Amino acid sequence: MSIIWITCLNIDTFGHCFVVSSRSMASKTQVGFIGLGNMGNPMAKNLLKHGYPVIATDVFPESCKEVQELGAQIVDNPADVADKADRIITMLPSSPNVIDVYTGPNGILKKVKKGSLLIDSSTIDPNVSKEMAAAAEKMGAVFMDAPVSGGVGAASSGKLTFMVGGAEEEFTAAKELLSCMGVNVVYCGQVGTGQAAKICNNMLLAIGMIGTSETMNLGIRLGLDPKLLAKILNMSSGRCWSSDTYNPVPGVMEGVPSGNNYQGGFGTQLMAKDLGLAQNTATNTKTPAPLGSLAHQIYRMMCARGYANKDFSSVFQFLREEEGQQ
Repeated sequence: MSIIWITCLNIDTFGHCFVVSSRSMASKTQVGFIGLGNMGNPMAKNLLKHGYPVIATDVFPESCKEVQELGAQIVDNPADVADKADRIITMLPSSPNVIDVYTGPNGILKKVKKGSLLIDSSTIDPNVSKEMAAAAEKMGAVFMDAPVSGGVGAASSGKLTFMVGGAEEEFTAAKELLSCMGVNVVYCGQVGTGQAAKICNNMLLAIGMIGTSETMNLGIRLGLDPKLLAKILNMSSGRCWSSDTYNPVPGVMEGVPSGNNYQGGFGTQLMAKDLGLAQNTATNTKTPAPLGSLAHQIYRMMCARGYANKDFSSVFQFLREEEGQQ
């Protein structure tokens, strides 16, 4: 997607010109970034750290302050981003947000340049990704879905996993940018397959977090020290990401939302949304997913009980309160 510049670096006594042809010489052109929330903010910062000039916008102007202080240019809307950059990354909460940012009155496609590469890292319905790809194609642009896994911590440290769907011949161009923000950039197939992989991952993540929370709660009620129980789980067959990296019990681990009153991280409302996507696709494909369905119900209940803006690991606290323990 990027222009490949050919530069004459030196001329010898015979008049030979030594040249270098490299994507990296052209790659430090402006990159657009739309959506500077908990995930988008650190992702945009990592692009800046890697030397990319960033043109950014967010529906909440205050969200732009940090990246602006680091050198990003802030514009009013997505159309203005598309007017200034031919490579754009979007990181948005939901399918309606993506539709508006791409096709709305001030959307990307109003001013998108032919040949532009549009990468959406939101977690949305795979069918919406396909619709956006078709709309972009009509304007001469390329759309790829590239949802992420790893959470805010991985976004901050540049260690995200990207699951990429789209034309295979465009993957190298996408990977160039995504590698600045992640350690794993995996090609999944055509548009929508990245979303499919992400939805499956998050369904398992929710089920695992609920299971870890139930297990930890039961152990505590049986008199086990939570740190000791976590240690045993993490050296045994019950070990999982929710137990060894993102433990939901306050005081067991440092640097995770459970140690900060479940602030930050990946919101319960977003998990409920992702589980809804999983259930919709399971229904459409006639795939039995009983545990996924139950997880969806639990996270929807949590949203109705005041947990919507807390990290999804707060399911541990929710279960404790359901039992009248707090």
